[in-house]
Amino acid sequence: MTIVTTSHDALLAQLKESSGRRIEGERRRQFLSQRQFATRVGISIRWLREIESGNPAVKLEDHLRCGAALGLAPSHIFFPLLFHAHGKPLSADPPHHNQADLEYRCIRLIARHTQGRRTTP
Repeated sequence: MTIVTTSHDALLAQLKESSGRRIEGERRRQFLSQRQFATRVGISIRWLREIESGNPAVKLEDHLRCGAALGLAPSHIFFPLLFHAHGKPLSADPPHHNQADLEYRCIRLIARHTQGRRTTP
């Protein structure tokens, strides 16, 4: 069986690599060992290493679980996908310090635009 790599596959691989670096960096910033963090998340140390290394075989769900356990905003995964979907460039490793604030602003903007447009099912 031949596996065809698409631009979507390349995007996901890049996303997992960036997310893995982000997870590792935040884990270290919180002074957690791999053992401590793997125990917290309920995964093996080996699997955590796969996540942090950006292994393409790791599911995004695992990245989201690790990010949530560290208090990371989910935008570290979803903003790159959103930019790609709209054909907009985004640096491979955008600044992380204000993603939660940016996420909150996006939610407020969407809420403001959808107010009064709600319909009953």
